[in-house]
Amino acid sequence: MVIGVAAGAALVAVIVLITLFKLCWRVAEPNEALVISGSKHRTEGLEEGLGFRIVTGRGTLVLPGLQAVRKLSLDLNEADLLVDCVTKQGIPLKVRGVVIFKVGDDLVSIANAARRFLDQQKMMGDRVHNVFAGHLRSIVGGLTVEEMIRDREKLTAQTRSASGTEMEKLGLIVDSLQIHEIEDPTGYIQNLAAPHAAAVQRDARIAQAEADRLATEAEQQAYALMAEAARDSEILKAGYQAERDKAAAAAKQAGPLAEAAARQEVVVQETRVAELEAHRREMQLQADVRKPADAKAYEKRTLAEAERDARISAAQANAQETELAAAAEATRVKTAASAEAEATKARGLAKADATRATGQAEAAAAQAHGLAAAEAAKAKGLAEAEAARAKGLAEADAIKARATALAENQDAVVAQQLAEKWPEIVKAGAAAFGNVDHMVLLNGADGMADMFAKALTMGGTGLGLARQLIAAMNAPGDTAAAGPAKDAGKTAGAGTAVTPATRPNGRPARAERVPLQDDAGTV
Repeated sequence: MVIGVAAGAALVAVIVLITLFKLCWRVAEPNEALVISGSKHRTEGLEEGLGFRIVTGRGTLVLPGLQAVRKLSLDLNEADLLVDCVTKQGIPLKVRGVVIFKVGDDLVSIANAARRFLDQQKMMGDRVHNVFAGHLRSIVGGLTVEEMIRDREKLTAQTRSASGTEMEKLGLIVDSLQIHEIEDPTGYIQNLAAPHAAAVQRDARIAQAEADRLATEAEQQAYALMAEAARDSEILKAGYQAERDKAAAAAKQAGPLAEAAARQEVVVQETRVAELEAHRREMQLQADVRKPADAKAYEKRTLAEAERDARISAAQANAQETELAAAAEATRVKTAASAEAEATKARGLAKADATRATGQAEAAAAQAHGLAAAEAAKAKGLAEAEAARAKGLAEADAIKARATALAENQDAVVAQQLAEKWPEIVKAGAAAFGNVDHMVLLNGADGMADMFAKALTMGGTGLGLARQLIAAMNAPGDTAAAGPAKDAGKTAGAGTAVTPATRPNGRPARAERVPLQDDAGTV
């Protein structure tokens, strides 16, 4: 029982102790400071005792009845500023601003604030207002309106710097000072802004006018594009309408056009039939008339050419025989002369040898040698002259035989030459048609046949002209041709003259192609 009483007493004592501890233990909030008075204390960080103790952010034991505890708020406070000021220019202004402040966090600031505002914390804003109002008036009095407007930061910095010492004594610190507005009862600031406002208004009006002009131009361009689109639409509509009208007219004309086309096709077919019939008649004429005539002409031409070739071969054989005989005779004469000269020379030498012993050997030998040389030269000259005369006579006979053959077979010779050159003649005649871009023929296919027939008959004209030219060259009174031929026969041995009808070897030359002209001078 005694134990129970003791336990109960102990429990009561514990409860009492806990209750007393709770009553004596005080804890400072983060945004407040506990100011404990009632005993002399020395706060760390201070040079002298304050007579009270400051506790922040922790708990402390307070003896009830012996010590008193008060709280000092460390929260931010705000003070509005509305200060009547006069500038350096004497212009009255009203400055509106705000000051945000609080009690300093250090013990000195808390102690200074506790002494001044512990029981009058609500009056803290008024005190701050009065401090800043005085300094603000002083600073504004040294500035112009233009400086205040251009550099408000300067005004704010000077005000904070000027009030810093007083705020420190009050235990307060300024977190922010802002100048919201500068009121101008006299309208000075408005007048300052008037030129700029006018310039801005002017620029605004100019910009508006430019915008209106651009808008008007854009509208006009839009109207022009609309008109152009309308025009293009009307043009397209007109084109479509014209195509529809054209199609309708073509549909109306389809019947007559088809009938005309059918008639045209009939005419074309009839024309084709007529052309085929004309071609058939022409082919029939070729088979019945022209082919036999061409065959007969070819037969006559072939026989004439064979006869001409026979005569020419005979003449050439006779000329060669005469030439060979003359050459043989010349060789014989030359050989005989050479033999006689050698014999004479031998006799002279023998005679010189025979008479050398008599004392006249040298003179007789010289005389005999001279006579022998003279005789030999004379014999050699006679032999060469005889050989040249024989060769000239042979060539003259060959030329005469060829001229006789040409006179008797003029048509055959000319026809042969024309036949050899006929491809070149036809090619030269066809080249003239190569430069023709457009040719109009009359009388249809018959006109073309007549044209080519006339072109081909030009060969006959050339044949007649060639025949006349050869006859004129072989006329008896033409001494211009006979004379050179005779002279050629005399001098051919020396190799100094050759007639146009002969070659240097004495053989007849081929007839050369002579350009023929008509009376008008056209080839």
